[in-house]
Amino acid sequence: MNIVILAAGMGKRMQSALPNVLHPLAGKPLLSHVITTARALSPSRLCVIYGHGGDMVPELLQAPDLAFARQEPQLGTGHAVMQALPHLDDEAATLVLYGDVPLTAASSLQALLDIAGKEKLAILTIEMENPTGYGRIVREQGEIVRIVEQKDASDAERAIREINTGIMVVPTAKLKEWLATLSNNNAQEEYYLTDIVARAVADRVPVVSAQPAALWETLGVNSKVQLAELERIYQRNLANALLEQGVTLADPARLDVRGSLICGRDVSIDVGCVFEGKVTLEDGASIGAHCVINNAHIGKDANIKPFCHIEDATVGTASVIGPYARLRPGTELAEDVHIGNFVEVKNSRIAAHSKANHLAYVGDASVGSRVNIGAGTITCNYDGANKFRTIIEDDVFIGSDTQLVAPVTIGKGATLGAGTTLTRDAPAGKLTVSRTKQITIDGWQRPIKTKK
Repeated sequence: MNIVILAAGMGKRMQSALPNVLHPLAGKPLLSHVITTARALSPSRLCVIYGHGGDMVPELLQAPDLAFARQEPQLGTGHAVMQALPHLDDEAATLVLYGDVPLTAASSLQALLDIAGKEKLAILTIEMENPTGYGRIVREQGEIVRIVEQKDASDAERAIREINTGIMVVPTAKLKEWLATLSNNNAQEEYYLTDIVARAVADRVPVVSAQPAALWETLGVNSKVQLAELERIYQRNLANALLEQGVTLADPARLDVRGSLICGRDVSIDVGCVFEGKVTLEDGASIGAHCVINNAHIGKDANIKPFCHIEDATVGTASVIGPYARLRPGTELAEDVHIGNFVEVKNSRIAAHSKANHLAYVGDASVGSRVNIGAGTITCNYDGANKFRTIIEDDVFIGSDTQLVAPVTIGKGATLGAGTTLTRDAPAGKLTVSRTKQITIDGWQRPIKTKK
């Protein structure tokens, strides 16, 4: 099977310099969704026709299994498919898809391929209450005889509610013959791919149709309004699938998954959460409102409180994060770790039962078990040119407002007094304090603001 994806359009109504097919849906380009679906069908040839935006499309999406052909100038869908002909296998059928129609299910396309076989022309059609703007399927005695575009249709033809989605399967050898006969003598002065239907009828090639499971599978994107509508359809479908798996969603309409979200049993997700990249939530994990989680693994029974940002991080079993915590790339938290409000952790490993409950920065550090990191503690890991690690061993207590100037090691069971600036290693099991002597100055008066 050959697959040709038409992706050369400008999308004027998008009001953007970005090619239409590169606008994001659920975090990845529209065209990427179509390519993913196409690959699910295991084609022998996969060709993308690009045009508007120059080489942006092939530069962004190049892959070993993709061939690209440029359409310049852009003279219609028939002309677009002509550009793919050198890449097609004559012995296989050709499936034509559209780079701005991202939600078509592979199962619907497989049904179309099955009904087409090797010798038939098959069209994916749908019925619409208001088909304005779409090409109509013209039938005689129940058989498809041609497709007429809106601008070329008579009043009677415009009353037809069965429309052409543009997605079709065509015998490739015949496709090449029919494309060579196309004319642009029409209202838009373009070479319509749909005109091959009449050629097939004339050549006594059977023209058949199949219908998708849902209307939204065939909806395209030509404006930001349509893009937003498809985004919500996509997200609602994902939300429904999560609900069917047993995930508790506080509001299915307020969920955004921009990648893959894998959930165990008894997972709960509050409103306004965004999941990007690959995110795994193990059994019993709870995600509070308005969290952004990117490429992360959240352990069993972990509690992520509201307004947390987690990126490229691992959160261990029964850990408590937030609210308002930030876990940056390279963070690895073990079992029962508490990271509280306004705490930032970066490129650090924190062992079981340790806590940094508020207003701290832990960067480039290795933290042992049962460590308490007081409010206002900072690992000073950067000297302006290089970064250094801080090592905090098991059972350490760090008082509030402490600066740990790396590279430095705090020994097992050590205590650091509040306000300490540690520039040398702190020995195990001892109290280390670094402070200036407290004094009181008698007779001192607070300055008074001078009147002008």
